[in-house]
Amino acid sequence: MLTAKRTTVKQETDQETPEQRLLAAETDNLAKLFFVSGRVQGVGYRYFVQREAVRLGIYGYAENLDDGRVEVYAIGSADALASLLTALRKGPTFAKVSSVDEEAAQIDPRYSNQFVIKG
Repeated sequence: MLTAKRTTVKQETDQETPEQRLLAAETDNLAKLFFVSGRVQGVGYRYFVQREAVRLGIYGYAENLDDGRVEVYAIGSADALASLLTALRKGPTFAKVSSVDEEAAQIDPRYSNQFVIKG
């Protein structure tokens, strides 16, 4: 009887809690900021980025900037972010990307479970 209780306790402690799974996922993820220049506003670029991000399992946002660039904040695995960068350089049909600058960023929990289009 005592052995059965020990087994039951061990099984319960072997299961990850949602918080532990989230922490494990976050440790594998990186955050990056991308600044995309060229003809990237008024051509569906942010919606293109959102579709690619969702396809790649990336969270974050895309936002038009006043200077004509699009800012993309992305949280995901290194491989997913590399794939996103390739897509950002290509863009949708009517866009003409001239450059994509990238920098490391901190993970912002406000964007840790969705990809949104901002302003």
